[in-house]
Amino acid sequence: MAAVPRALFILCLALAMGSPAAGKGAKTVTFPSEDGLEITADLYVAHSSAKAPFIVLFHQANFSRGEYHEIAPKLNKLGFNCMAVDQRSGKGVNGVNNETKARAEKKGSGTSYVDAMPDMIASLRYVRKNHGKGKVLGWGSSYSAALILKIAGDHPELMDGVLSFAPGEYFGRQGKSKTWVKDSASKIRCPVFITSAKREHGAWKGIFEAIPGKKKVNFLPKTEGQHGSRALWEKFDDHKNYWKAVNQFLANFSSRP
Repeated sequence: MAAVPRALFILCLALAMGSPAAGKGAKTVTFPSEDGLEITADLYVAHSSAKAPFIVLFHQANFSRGEYHEIAPKLNKLGFNCMAVDQRSGKGVNGVNNETKARAEKKGSGTSYVDAMPDMIASLRYVRKNHGKGKVLGWGSSYSAALILKIAGDHPELMDGVLSFAPGEYFGRQGKSKTWVKDSASKIRCPVFITSAKREHGAWKGIFEAIPGKKKVNFLPKTEGQHGSRALWEKFDDHKNYWKAVNQFLANFSSRP
């Protein structure tokens, strides 16, 4: 029998093992952004009920949907289905390259923080149409934590709740005002959770104060803490404190008895 060429053997082995990019229990999907650019995302659907609450997860700068490999399965255990999205502004993390960013560069599209907003809106609409028949929450990390607050204020129909990990007015260099996020946050009507590293409190204090009503909470760690959603990664000693605060907020939406 003729020897199998090495390249063909590696390809067959990779196909047999499945894609290493998808997180545990995840299914990778694609769908169009607002401008037609193809978006890659990982679906973590652990609950069959159409009314199970759904969280759409967005990553921080220079990252990818791999930011949520460890986080999304834990959210599944709390009763939530999830989708982790590659926005066009990012790079890679946890061995997962940002496929949406690669397509945007190939197409010659912008890849700034603001350029990623259509990807986030399209992702929320995709979930609303195809998966989220119950409550839909938006979750952002760093620059996407700020954008998710802006979207919540400008498009209240898209979300029933928001979790924002280290937001701020990050968009001055992209032509936006110093209160671009704050101005939209003042129109938010759904429950909001904001957290960050301890030193970052000043970056979002004004944004939090602008959110009207009493359906808002924040968590500031006594430790130094971490920037973005990675604060929940087990590698950091204080991750349990963040998770406790997140769990308390999510209890308002959980479908578990």
